[in-house]
Amino acid sequence: GAAGAGGPGGGMPPAEVGVVTVASQSVALQSELPGRVSALRVAQVRARVSGVVLQRQFREGSEVKAGQVLYQLDSAPYRAAMESAQATVVKAQATLAQATAQVERNKPLAEANAISKQEFTTLVTTQRQAEADVGTAKAAAETARINLAYATITAPISGRIGQSSVTEGALVGAADTTALATIQQTASVYVNFTQSSTDVLRLRKAIASKQLRAAGDGSVPVRIVLEDGSELAKPGKLLFSDLTVDATSGQITLRAEVPNADGLLLPGQFVRVRLSQAELPSGILLPQQAVTRTNQGDTVLVVGEGGKPGPRPVKLGGNALNNQWVILDGLKEGDQVIVDGFQKMMVPGAPVKPVPWAPGAAPAGAAAAAASAPAAAASAAAK
Repeated sequence: GAAGAGGPGGGMPPAEVGVVTVASQSVALQSELPGRVSALRVAQVRARVSGVVLQRQFREGSEVKAGQVLYQLDSAPYRAAMESAQATVVKAQATLAQATAQVERNKPLAEANAISKQEFTTLVTTQRQAEADVGTAKAAAETARINLAYATITAPISGRIGQSSVTEGALVGAADTTALATIQQTASVYVNFTQSSTDVLRLRKAIASKQLRAAGDGSVPVRIVLEDGSELAKPGKLLFSDLTVDATSGQITLRAEVPNADGLLLPGQFVRVRLSQAELPSGILLPQQAVTRTNQGDTVLVVGEGGKPGPRPVKLGGNALNNQWVILDGLKEGDQVIVDGFQKMMVPGAPVKPVPWAPGAAPAGAAAAAASAPAAAASAAAK
């Protein structure tokens, strides 16, 4: 027939396009920065006395508890030294007892002037020297006891212990430059990262001018993105921002603490850090596919009067949030922005039929085409 399927006169129906209706909302502005993981606490296991390693009492790479025995050194020389020091204490105490007895016996004689004062003074001085000898002997005995205890090397902190640098039979000492092993706590880890001082200044000025507001209650949540692009389920928290700008790079150092119960984060690992330091009170989010980015600027297509689409320049802010751009300027509430169906707009400026667009939905009109396909196939088979 002369009249096509589009209606009287054979005109084509308006192309069906998927649109989103602009609505403002509170938007957290995120920054994505490179960071490096470090252990919450690190302790090097070292020998505090010299000796031969008799036993290594842990498995490399295992979890150890604070105070757990790790190495046993040959303690025989230190046990002998402690016993000798204890014997010296007994001898000094015996000497003190004798000097004290002499002072007590001669004190009445000195009061009665039966002996010279010089003689009595000598006895008192001998007693005090004996008391000092007892103190010195006790200190030496305590030192010997401490050295004996140091022959048993224990874990200073709880955590995961790494590779042992010595084996049984090795001679170790307090002057060694290499640690016997290293213990790291990784149930929670630090993530150290840097941010440009220019970005920090711009952010503070925007908050001061009330273009932005500080995020939430002042705490800054931190999300960690792994090397494969996946994001950790549990967020961390920003601990501090350094007060000094690195003179060579113009960067400010920040640190976050991140829970790491599953052990996915390892000390020294590089990650990406996403943090929200401010909020846009009335922001607009658009799917990335709705924005056309060129060297001349960023634009979107907006359905205007009579269903005719037209370009609209927009201003984007920062990084994308969950595959959506933050629109700072160029749109107002109620605008219908085309997200899907660009390929159907064959004639520039021709009216379109806007339909609501949903993420993950089939392209506009695809469902109708799919529904008509069986009928078309059946007709062709009949012919």
